[in-house]
Amino acid sequence: MTSDPRDTVAKSPMSRIQIAVVAITIGLNALDGFDVLAISFASPGIAREWGIDRGALGIVLSMELIGMGLGSVFLGGMADRIGRRRTVLGCLIVMALGMIMATRARGVYDLSVWRVFTGAGIGGMLAATNAMAAEFSNARRRSLNVSLMAIGYPAGAAIGGLVAALLLKRGNWRVVFEFGAAATASFIPLVFWFVPESVSWLCQRQPAGALAAVNRGLRRMGYSPVAQLPPIAVELRRRSVADIFSARLVRGTALLTIGYFMHITTFYYILKWVPKIVVDMGFTPSSAAGVLVWANVGGVTGGAVLGLLSLRFSLKRLTMFALVVSTFMVGVFGRGQANLAQLSVVCAVAGFFTTAGVVGLYGLMAQVYPTHVRATGTGFTVGFGRAGSMLAPIIAGYLFREGYGLEFVSIAMGAGSLVGALALGLLPFKVVPAAAT
Repeated sequence: MTSDPRDTVAKSPMSRIQIAVVAITIGLNALDGFDVLAISFASPGIAREWGIDRGALGIVLSMELIGMGLGSVFLGGMADRIGRRRTVLGCLIVMALGMIMATRARGVYDLSVWRVFTGAGIGGMLAATNAMAAEFSNARRRSLNVSLMAIGYPAGAAIGGLVAALLLKRGNWRVVFEFGAAATASFIPLVFWFVPESVSWLCQRQPAGALAAVNRGLRRMGYSPVAQLPPIAVELRRRSVADIFSARLVRGTALLTIGYFMHITTFYYILKWVPKIVVDMGFTPSSAAGVLVWANVGGVTGGAVLGLLSLRFSLKRLTMFALVVSTFMVGVFGRGQANLAQLSVVCAVAGFFTTAGVVGLYGLMAQVYPTHVRATGTGFTVGFGRAGSMLAPIIAGYLFREGYGLEFVSIAMGAGSLVGALALGLLPFKVVPAAAT
């Protein structure tokens, strides 16, 4: 055969191995969800053990987000140079090491260093798995599968929260990181043995041995091998990752980055501060973890609903709607609730829309960026957008310390989603998928 294997993957029904790879990307993103929120689950115990105030705690909560920004930008580009599979394996090693070393921390400085280190691995993972989910999908299921990959994040946080609640009843905050390290390490052999390299990436970059690697991947997916790779001019094969700033892509890069930056400030305000706010209301740390679990259960549901709706409706419009409603729900959260049950419901609905917005943004990234810069573009957008996630807990922490109440802080932080929706409004309504280019 001499047909383009990328067309075969795009036009054929998905095989078992393709479905399995998408499932693995969901699991990898679930690791990200738990690893990022581990510090939130542990924050009440950290504050109590080390006697730090909200301002200092806000800085600690932001450290892995700084690492995520750096990792997304630099390791995301690495995934476009050396491949998705190698990048994922490297990021898993970094994450596992960072989590276990966090258990050895004896102060704010030590913990901050290892959270930055862990965050770098998480950031690279996010960029690589977004590209992987898109490239192992056929054209019809691409937006849905990227959405499913993205909801792994709240799913991991929700499941991890249940585990954290149990662990915190029997041990101190360090057991949360120990569990995260073990779960992360368990994925290394899984990816090594079961995930082949992306056919789209191999066809685009055509490194040494690419034809054999493509045919191995095609056979594992149940497709016939090809006699040769699709002809690609040398200058196209060596396209620079700087193409995300080319005339064709720069508008999308700018608007997606602004939209992600603004919405993620709202998203991380909820995820980072819920445990501490709930504890300050007089509830136990395990109850606080439970409320955060409900926020992430809502997030899983919201992401899944948005993914299914994207099969029939405009992904851009769905995402904008989710961002607008998330602004409203974060404001409702700030009004306070009479009891733990009501608080859990409000957080679940807020999680539904804030996470749906993030899922939609990841889907738009997979549509806007072509193969040769898909991980780079995603990494850049997420990396610079992570500045919003870094600032969110710091800004909220200082607003609280300056005496502003929960309602004011929630309205201020919730406005980020609204600004993000306005930025997406400037994207063309019909975003053309860049699947096999």
